[in-house]
Amino acid sequence: MSRIDPRRLAALVTKEGKQIVRDPSTFLIAFVLPMILLFLFGYAVSLDTSRTRIAVVIQDSSAPALDLAQSYAHSPYFDVTFTRAVAAARPMIVDGRVRGIIVIPADFGIGVKQGRAPAVQVITDGSQPNTANFVAAYAEGVRAAWASGDAGAGPQVNLSARYWYNPGLRSRYFLVPGSIAIVMTMIGTLLTALVVAREWERGTMEAMMATPISMAEFIVSKVLPYFLLALISMSLCTILAVFVFGVPFRGSVLALLAIASAFLMPALGLGLFISAATKNQFVASQIALLSAFLPTFLLSGFIFEISSMPWPIQAITYAVPARYLIPSLQTVFLAGDLWGLILPNIAIMLAFGLGFFLLAFRATRRSLD
Repeated sequence: MSRIDPRRLAALVTKEGKQIVRDPSTFLIAFVLPMILLFLFGYAVSLDTSRTRIAVVIQDSSAPALDLAQSYAHSPYFDVTFTRAVAAARPMIVDGRVRGIIVIPADFGIGVKQGRAPAVQVITDGSQPNTANFVAAYAEGVRAAWASGDAGAGPQVNLSARYWYNPGLRSRYFLVPGSIAIVMTMIGTLLTALVVAREWERGTMEAMMATPISMAEFIVSKVLPYFLLALISMSLCTILAVFVFGVPFRGSVLALLAIASAFLMPALGLGLFISAATKNQFVASQIALLSAFLPTFLLSGFIFEISSMPWPIQAITYAVPARYLIPSLQTVFLAGDLWGLILPNIAIMLAFGLGFFLLAFRATRRSLD
């Protein structure tokens, strides 16, 4: 039968809802684990690199050298320790007390008076490449700002930087919306990957096959409760993000619901396909972890910027639905309802969802129809 009977569908949805209520692990994954993730990414995990510890070696006592040293000390990005010799600073970088050494050479003041640009040496710890690049870039930035504004080596230039949408450059503002994608992936794929496999393992699938339910009723009854559960969890995460973690929400609830609903289509479809194809809860959970959770975490741009990945990996990211979810969430939270950016991502996620549900229907058809 292909027609959906409302009474049968309501009974099946009620049955699945009772199963969710009786299973404490569902509430653990849907509500407790998302709270833990939000607090981790909101408080414990930070990509902000302010106040990096460095040592400034002053080998020149001239006024320009001391003035440059003070520029480093007044920078909001550095916590400076002063010393007179590189030999005294070397043990600091070896044992991790500082992440870089800036050497102002002995002929610095003479070079400034002669009108040439004296070199400033920057030594960084290459065992931590990201921090090393940060120290080198910001050390050069402080020197360039000092040269243009105070050294008299050229015309005075006042540089005023403005950062749109995230003025404080707080990593929490894009980590917390990104963590909502992780939460929706866990509920949409990980939990749904268990529903059909659970029926097979408990021996109830044969009883359901003996009833007059159609495949469409069976699929909808398995998906709808987890769709609503994911939206509830997403709403709770959004409330915490705004009122507890202070993440701005400049878009509309309608846009947020549209984005979340579009992403749940591929998430639920993939989970249902895995569950119908494996018929084993342990195997289904492992496949869901490898095919949904890890790609969402590693290949969606949540933590690692896609543009910095090798081109073969960048090509693979186009097959990850969360790649289109996370920029949309960040746009709604930080910029607003920019439908020109959001709608193409919604369309791609719906296309993924259609493909996964077709696979799920084919995998289930062998058992029910």
